[in-house]
Amino acid sequence: MSHNDDEFIRFVTASGPGLIRLAWFLTGDADVAADVVQDAYTKTYVAWDRVRTQDAMAYARTVVAHANIDRIRRRHGETHLPMGFDRADGADIAEAVAQRDRITRMLAPLSRRQREVVALRYVLDLSEQTTAQTLGISVGAVKQAAQRALAALRAQAIQAADKECVR
Repeated sequence: MSHNDDEFIRFVTASGPGLIRLAWFLTGDADVAADVVQDAYTKTYVAWDRVRTQDAMAYARTVVAHANIDRIRRRHGETHLPMGFDRADGADIAEAVAQRDRITRMLAPLSRRQREVVALRYVLDLSEQTTAQTLGISVGAVKQAAQRALAALRAQAIQAADKECVR
């Protein structure tokens, strides 16, 4: 194994959970997320000599976002988010599954771009600038997508609270 291969293996080990989480928020499906991340690792490995180690995570996040877009384009349709998530970890498995189900249901009505922005900005806590660079869009487009996504999520929360009050 070469020095570059050792670096790449360390990178994969360190970046796996974060990229899988990003891909899951983009796709809503654990198996599809794993496939998207695998494709991203393949593309990142091919470009590894050009990728600076300190920029590797940003590069990989961009590749994950683009791989998901490519996947959607190949399907010629909208992303279908399942009603549940097939894996849960933690002490209370039922609560973890219920939480993931709530998140999936809340994100389902958002557009692909809005889900991408929500995942990058609020799940991975990236700046607007980094999110824009990752998605290849302007900072203004990130702000607009975030504003619309948050408005939709707020409306859903209010509607859910109203239903609870009626019960």
